[in-house]
Amino acid sequence: MKALVLAGGSGTRLRPITHTSSKQLVPVANKPIVFYGLEALAAAGIEQVGIIVGSNGAEIEAAVGDGSAFGLDVTYIPQSEPLGLAHAVLIARDYLADDDFVMYLGDNFILDGIGDVVDQFRKEPADAQILLTRVPNPTAFGVAIIDDEGRIEAIEEKPAHPVSDLAVAGVYLFGPAVHEAVRAIAPSRRGELEITDAIQWMVDTRLDVRSTVITGYWKDTGNVTDMLEVNRTLLERMERCIEGSVDASSEIIGRVRVEAGAEVHRSRVVGPVVIGAGSVVTDSYIGPSTSVAENCSITNSEIEFSIILSDSSFDGIRRVEASLIGRNVQVTLAPRLPATHRLIIGDHGRVQISS
Repeated sequence: MKALVLAGGSGTRLRPITHTSSKQLVPVANKPIVFYGLEALAAAGIEQVGIIVGSNGAEIEAAVGDGSAFGLDVTYIPQSEPLGLAHAVLIARDYLADDDFVMYLGDNFILDGIGDVVDQFRKEPADAQILLTRVPNPTAFGVAIIDDEGRIEAIEEKPAHPVSDLAVAGVYLFGPAVHEAVRAIAPSRRGELEITDAIQWMVDTRLDVRSTVITGYWKDTGNVTDMLEVNRTLLERMERCIEGSVDASSEIIGRVRVEAGAEVHRSRVVGPVVIGAGSVVTDSYIGPSTSVAENCSITNSEIEFSIILSDSSFDGIRRVEASLIGRNVQVTLAPRLPATHRLIIGDHGRVQISS
């Protein structure tokens, strides 16, 4: 069995971060989100992985390499523009050949992995098997109706009036019949070849299309809120590990990881928190559910429930929470007089000012 990982999307819901970085490489718990998917595939016994990449291809390839770090053999498949999930299957036809494969969305996160469903598919092959999960907002997802045996009766992409709360969870298992399905459909009103339309075609032609409803933790990390929530969940599972330098005037409470080369001076850190290699925290408070990436500087500041990417700095800031801060960002205290704000904000930026 092979895998097809989709990492070519533009990440519009994570702008402005994704103007300069792939959304699949935004780190949670200081590790790019796509790495968790690659690890899940390797843990399921899959070795050959094709990664669909767009304009971000060089960045993805630099991070993932040939896949050997994950125990995988990775092939990169360029996509000229994001024209839908079914289009990704279409352009990967030569790579996939007639092998069964898992299609995994590179910005999705499944806490318990996919080993069980992959094993089931190997033992009981079908034309397709789709992972579903119950959600409170089904209009944002592909939505399925299933029968009592778990076979899919109907599936629709982002319906205005959903008749089910079963959303597609970003993982699909296919046999070779899907290749005929993606060739048979037309672009949707969004101008994309929808994988849900291909699955519906398979249902209509009476192919064996099954589902697995997962009850564990799953998130589509396409927006800041969900990214922060996944970060919190992963940090809560982390073990305490102090490899860096913490002085006697600092207080470290709970599950805190201070990576080798990081320094904490006269500060209070309340876990779960990770402080990346080369980062320096001085006279500050770092609160729960915060990831500080490598080579950051946090001085005389308070940060909680946030993700701080590499090479960024905070100096004299109180208080920051529920925030996603990009790479090489400088956050400083404005002069007391004149009472004004000086901002440099990129396209699609969002800023809240208390006074």
